Amino acid sequence: MPSQQGSPTVRRLQLGQELRLLRERQKLTGAKAARELGWSPSKVSRIEAAKTMPSTEDIKAMGKLYRIDGDKLDELFGLLRDADQRGWWEDYEDSLPEEYTKLLGLEAEATVQRSWEPQIVPGLLQTEDYAREVILATRGIARITHSGVRSRVEARLDRQRRVLSRTDPSELNVVLDESALMRRFGEPSVMREQMEHLLEISLLPHVSVRVLTLDSLHPVNTGAFIHLKFAAFDDVVYLEQLYSAHFVEDLELVAGYETAFDHIRSESLDEDESRVLIQRKAMLWRR
Repeated sequence: MPSQQGSPTVRRLQLGQELRLLRERQKLTGAKAARELGWSPSKVSRIEAAKTMPSTEDIKAMGKLYRIDGDKLDELFGLLRDADQRGWWEDYEDSLPEEYTKLLGLEAEATVQRSWEPQIVPGLLQTEDYAREVILATRGIARITHSGVRSRVEARLDRQRRVLSRTDPSELNVVLDESALMRRFGEPSVMREQMEHLLEISLLPHVSVRVLTLDSLHPVNTGAFIHLKFAAFDDVVYLEQLYSAHFVEDLELVAGYETAFDHIRSESLDEDESRVLIQRKAMLWRR
């Protein structure tokens, strides 16, 4: 059974993953299983990909076809029950992209989060004013309304409270490019406050903030990414573009991102040196 911190998003993915594995153990293709069940192949595919929630009757029918015993069937029903709960992030689903709300759901149960950001301070570490300026910077392109900006800022602050201050917080490892400390969003006072906030957050025992300086050797040419690790679920990587976002779930590709992060981190300043640099940037923003 999931802990109190359990995420419905993770449960939905686990349920789909379990059903796929049980089907494969019976040497059934998705199309063959669909025919036996009297369903369309897309229904089986969508259930396994956590795009569609199965009903209790669906689980029973699949259990019979896949020859699942009583204990395993009870486990599936437990996952279904927990997957049907509502996560806090769903309060913002009308104003946030679908893939981003999925990230919030996964993040709620991650044990380790590793984030590389070459352009801006990551959302988890942003102040309210900085977050607003970052969102406003893309408003004309992404066509975000005034209420949409407000909702996204609220969601970002809510996310911070729930991730950074939860009872058993995940380990957060962030590497920032030095340029992210120099690129202005809003008035200089906004940037100064952001630098000071970074320093404060970096002192939390479960947070590591390091800076890759502009004169450092940069061994990997990649944009921003977030690598999430879980106790009982495969790692995933989240990639975000201007108009879309997607998840990397292929284990070999995920391992490549893990190696990339290790390379970038190895070339960055250590935590104490990074704090000194951030403090210097904060002083520059006082001018």
